[in-house]
Amino acid sequence: MSERELLISGNWKMNHTHFEAIQFVQALSALLRATPLRAGRALSVHPAFTALRSVQTALESDGVPVALGAQNCHESEKGAFTGEVSAEMLKKLNVSYVIVGHSERRQHFGETDELVRAKADIVLRHAMTPIVCVGETLAEREAGEAKGKVGRQLEAVLSARPPAVVAGMVIAYEPIWAIGTGRTASSEDAQQMAAFIRATIGHVAGADAAEGARIQYGGSVTPDKAGELLRRRDVDGLLVGGASLDAESFHEIALAR
Repeated sequence: MSERELLISGNWKMNHTHFEAIQFVQALSALLRATPLRAGRALSVHPAFTALRSVQTALESDGVPVALGAQNCHESEKGAFTGEVSAEMLKKLNVSYVIVGHSERRQHFGETDELVRAKADIVLRHAMTPIVCVGETLAEREAGEAKGKVGRQLEAVLSARPPAVVAGMVIAYEPIWAIGTGRTASSEDAQQMAAFIRATIGHVAGADAAEGARIQYGGSVTPDKAGELLRRRDVDGLLVGGASLDAESFHEIALAR
């Protein structure tokens, strides 16, 4: 298991109204008071934009030891981009982490590696931490192109950055081939790709950056799988989808060992 701080992030996607989000935070707060996190672990929750302010208020008013995250942001500072949200807007809500390049954003909204880099740029510019998602499809994996795909995604977003900046970033590996396909990614699959990601970071930004950067695994994470994943040497946390929508399930994952 890694000695880096483990980050377990709940990506709620397009779920939970702001009322439901407040109820979630209240439930999670009670669970964490009863059974706190172990040392060396951190949590973040990533609500929909409409719930960010409500979740911020609920977390801060109750002193809940959970960081606020966002699911996306626009790559520009401001402007005529109807329906978009800027990094500055997120920062003003005390957002700490912003997911960029999620597989669903790449697949459904056509986000390119260049766009993902631009989003990471602006997140960093506003002193937040990007959670950069990378991963391969089933077809790419079966064709033996998994490492090539992930390597290109990493180089596109990490190249020409100061090592200290890269060391502070979070990389989330999403095995797209194991999400909704009936196939299961094992903890060994997760470790192998996490090790490759760390080696690629070292190649692009140096050994210190590779040692510092945190690598999450995100692919149908459930409470019964979490402990085995977190025990892997190069897995520094989890990006949790559906299992993060329920406070008890998310808390169970956060405590897994």
